Amino acid sequence: MEINRQLSGKRVVSIDRMRGFSLLGIFLVNMISFHSPYFYIDPETWWDGSINLFTYRFIDLFIQASFYPLFSMLFGYGLVILRERTLAKGLNFKPLALRRLSILMLIGFIHAFLIWPGDILITYAVCGFAFLLFIGWSAKKLFIAGLSLYIVPNLLLLLMLGAASAIDSGSGFSMYDGQAAEQSITIYQTGSFGEVTAHRISEWYKNNNLVGLFLYLVTILPLFMIGAGAAKIKLFENVREKRGKIAMAAAVFATLGLLIKAIPYLYAKTLMTDYAQDVFGGAMVAMAYALIIALLSEVKHFDRLLYPLEAAGRLSISNYLFQSVVSTLIFYSYGLGYYGEWSIFSGTMLVLVIYVIQLAFSSWYIKRFHYGPVEWLWRVGTHLKKQPFKKGEA
Repeated sequence: MEINRQLSGKRVVSIDRMRGFSLLGIFLVNMISFHSPYFYIDPETWWDGSINLFTYRFIDLFIQASFYPLFSMLFGYGLVILRERTLAKGLNFKPLALRRLSILMLIGFIHAFLIWPGDILITYAVCGFAFLLFIGWSAKKLFIAGLSLYIVPNLLLLLMLGAASAIDSGSGFSMYDGQAAEQSITIYQTGSFGEVTAHRISEWYKNNNLVGLFLYLVTILPLFMIGAGAAKIKLFENVREKRGKIAMAAAVFATLGLLIKAIPYLYAKTLMTDYAQDVFGGAMVAMAYALIIALLSEVKHFDRLLYPLEAAGRLSISNYLFQSVVSTLIFYSYGLGYYGEWSIFSGTMLVLVIYVIQLAFSSWYIKRFHYGPVEWLWRVGTHLKKQPFKKGEA
């Protein structure tokens, strides 16, 4: 009898490994905003030297917009697993899910307003509340609805951006703002904690207003639904049975995704090509990464290599928050105050150092404790009872 290598106890091992891998990609992209006013600058000209240009283009092609979709699909996948296990115990899922998402939103507000404005947890909580309306649907309905909600509005937005680019062609329009960039550098590098917090909140609101909410509902929510559909067919629990199809799908997604992501470099860098690169290319590459990790998780020889990713993935929220805390203490004024002084290459090297430390610590930690500290608090609040923390406890 063949052993299902994807399962370890009740956990789907490959999902933890995908989360651990996602932490690296998310950190590489977030780091640019940790140390520089990324959203106000032209990253191709802001830093000097070919090594910085190469680093930016590598991240843009292989990393940017390819890891939040992966994490989003895994979020939907995980909620379906939680629902099935809750219902199997004869418990009511909805109040448990509402508590879980409410606690996630609270953690997100603390993160966004007191640590870093690029928080994604609030967005996941808001989209999660909407997702509860559809979580009971069949896999087929979830796939159709998720793909439709993702493709149709984003294609329309793509056409609108194409029209806007044509109208603004040659008019000197730029999405970059040098004055806002200098203001961010001044505040984050030298401002008081109160000034930094006020600026943090204003930056958060720029990306989380009604327009931002609409964009999240046509990008994040449908990815939840697609991930949930995959959970309903137990995609990552039954990889061995579908290895050939999964390998073919991974190759197709990777090829098409990277081609779309390369359009700004092969054709022209416009609002339209940038949006296509992120929304369509990024999601396809994310799916390819997920399927490749699922396939590798079926090969015993990769277990030792993938275990640190698995451990880090089991502490994903704690590791994500740790990255923000450490990075802002390095770059903000109430820490070392290096904001605006690092290049994208040096920031990327810092990410690799911190991430390797996180992998090593997570591997040590998970052998001794059931959950990360934030995951444990989240679980206690979700289930309204104390959970075992240290291994060996009752």
